[in-house]
Amino acid sequence: MSSDVFKPKLWTPGDWNAFFGLFTNILLNVLVLTGLSLGVVNLPADTVFGRILPALGVALPLGNLFYAYLAYKKAIREKRTDVAALPYGPSVPHMFIVVFLVMLPTYLKTNDVILAWQLGLVWALIIGIIVLIGAFVGPAIRKYTPRAAMLGTLAGVSLTFISMRPAFQMWETPWIALVCFGIILLAWVGNVRMPFGIPGGLAAVVVGTIAAWTGVFLGQTDLMEPTAVGRALDQFSLYLPSFSGDVFAISLEQVWPLLVTAIPLGIYNFTEGINNVESAAAAGDDYDLRSVLLADGLGAVFGAFMGSPFPPAVYIGHPGWKAVGGRIGYSLATGSCIALVCFFGLVALLLSVIPLVAILPILLFIGLVIGAQAFQATPKAHAPAIVLAIIPSIAEWAKTQIDGSLATVGTDAVSVGFAKLAGANVLYQGVESLGGGSVLAGLMLGAIAVFIIEHRFNWAAVYSAAAALLSFFGFIHGSQLAINPSPGVTAGYAVVALMLAYMSWKQEGPNDWTPVDKD
Repeated sequence: MSSDVFKPKLWTPGDWNAFFGLFTNILLNVLVLTGLSLGVVNLPADTVFGRILPALGVALPLGNLFYAYLAYKKAIREKRTDVAALPYGPSVPHMFIVVFLVMLPTYLKTNDVILAWQLGLVWALIIGIIVLIGAFVGPAIRKYTPRAAMLGTLAGVSLTFISMRPAFQMWETPWIALVCFGIILLAWVGNVRMPFGIPGGLAAVVVGTIAAWTGVFLGQTDLMEPTAVGRALDQFSLYLPSFSGDVFAISLEQVWPLLVTAIPLGIYNFTEGINNVESAAAAGDDYDLRSVLLADGLGAVFGAFMGSPFPPAVYIGHPGWKAVGGRIGYSLATGSCIALVCFFGLVALLLSVIPLVAILPILLFIGLVIGAQAFQATPKAHAPAIVLAIIPSIAEWAKTQIDGSLATVGTDAVSVGFAKLAGANVLYQGVESLGGGSVLAGLMLGAIAVFIIEHRFNWAAVYSAAAALLSFFGFIHGSQLAINPSPGVTAGYAVVALMLAYMSWKQEGPNDWTPVDKD
């Protein structure tokens, strides 16, 4: 009897590829959030290396262990050797949002960095609670939302917020970045075996690091700073995590304003979780969404109590890591190595040794895979809906570029004037409205388009009415929660809903309320 029990391998040769890819991806994000905490919010090094990073060092391995367990059980249940675990790490959009919308404004207003950090913890706690609530409605949303809308939205996020900045940074140092990117393309897209079987991700990082330091020693570049290595070694120590009551040190009066950003961002989180699970399903691994969202929510809550204002989440990229051979072990190895980096304060050392430009091509690769999957795993007729779902993310990304450019010269769009910007072909109000709540907006627009393509006008009317409701409260096409912040948009969606409801009523036969593209 026991001989018939299928036992999947915890480690396969392909896990090396996925490990070096995901590890460097998460390491890059840990480096970024460390830099934001130290350099933007001015948090003390003791708080960053002694509280935030150790908290991540616990939360991330636990999450990776859970997702490896889910993959192991799925492999046994389905007797498959190609099941890949979901990737897990600190949420990229939230890193910037909690820094620039919560902690930095608090610090500038009060000059109290500890208060800024504590408010960040409360914000992460609220996000976690909202994701936990979302675990109970997410499965229904996933069931009735077309795959093209979910994958199209995910493609928009991956192409803009995951890939664009790395691509720009790569072309600022092309003599290293293009070589590393070429190795990534050969290994992970062309399936070309690297010399001595070295994983593609590791080969890219090693070649990029050697090239950068060779250039430094030959006096051709100042990309790396030798003295920074010595300074980074000063941070080497053992930092153990600990529970604390910092998250309760904030009064309710200070908590209420956080809800304005936390509620929509919490909804964004569980919406993106839905999209990531759908992306994994399209790649052949259909995980239980409720389990994933519960794990994400608990991870955020746990991290907040341990001292991290950066909620972890299931990552974009499952199809990419699966395509390069990742199965179960890569997830466990990534969590364990990131824990060591966080516990021993190795972040600064790695940042001083490995050039950032050697890691960036991996993020561009993830954008390529996720963008391609949106079109490859959906009916060809739904392609227009995918493009429509991508557009709000492009708008939101463009707004960050405009705002950043204006901020560098000490002004903003309101001060310059919308008419003056429009004269320079910068339609700021349209960009801001279209990109508000981009993930949820993309989901709504993509779904409406798919149902219209399929002549399911009843469902198209429902999603249009839902979009009108979400717009009325500022969840989409608005910069913050408010009552009817964009009356024109709300009215537009409402009229479209009525029009589609009329067309549904005029259709012959009973309305079809079954999901549009689920097996």
